[in-house]
Amino acid sequence: MVGKMKKSMLVVVIMMVLSAGGMKKKVTTVYLIGDSTMADYNLYEGGYITTRYPLTGWGQVFQPFFAADSLPLVKGLISTDSVIVDDRARGGRSTRTFFQEGRWRSIYDGLKKGDLVLMQFGHNDAAEQKTERYVDVEGYKEFLRLYISQSLQKGAIPIVLTPVARNYPWEEGRLSNVHGDYPTAAIEVAQEYGVLIIDLNQRSMSAFSDKGMEYVTDHYFMNLQEGQFANYPEGKNDNTHFQPEGAKAVAQLVFDALQELE
Repeated sequence: MVGKMKKSMLVVVIMMVLSAGGMKKKVTTVYLIGDSTMADYNLYEGGYITTRYPLTGWGQVFQPFFAADSLPLVKGLISTDSVIVDDRARGGRSTRTFFQEGRWRSIYDGLKKGDLVLMQFGHNDAAEQKTERYVDVEGYKEFLRLYISQSLQKGAIPIVLTPVARNYPWEEGRLSNVHGDYPTAAIEVAQEYGVLIIDLNQRSMSAFSDKGMEYVTDHYFMNLQEGQFANYPEGKNDNTHFQPEGAKAVAQLVFDALQELE
């Protein structure tokens, strides 16, 4: 009798283990839509290390922030036991061109309830001299409304980000806004819909200012000396795009901001 009980208990334990092994983890997808400052250059053609390194978008280094032991920090937004960061940001895209190229549609079709959509545009919308991407402030607001409303239709959580700061202009040791009315426009649209907002422009201006112009110029942005990196033998002077340290600093700012949102 005892032997039969032990055998029965063993069968139950095995069934429980097999059942647990077959269970699918609940996953939240965090979609990133935006421009080159957010992009993952591993997804570009031609091989990242041999063509573009050290160029790094902050979305490229965002996944590690969602390790299992960090998820409780964002439990107000994410209740699942795992997260996949799906970085769809692409260089040179404005709110308009991202939509026109079908990039948003490919996200919308697979969007699920509870997914997050982080949208950070503005750098290319404001490029008035580049008519193929330029969107005036009112047009910018309309496309943000589209992304927000369609995310809400699917039960997803839209989060509007103002554009991350460039490394200019500096005034009296502090970094100032270079994006004109676009950050304010993004905040206004988020408030109009009552959705979440991260003022990344302000957060990055403050964080970069605290580090100081010399430090962020040399370590955060793509200002490279001649011969410093094989992919840029002649060096580079770029105060918009990030090196790995700068990308990680911005990703940290975004993750810190997510912890404050409900």
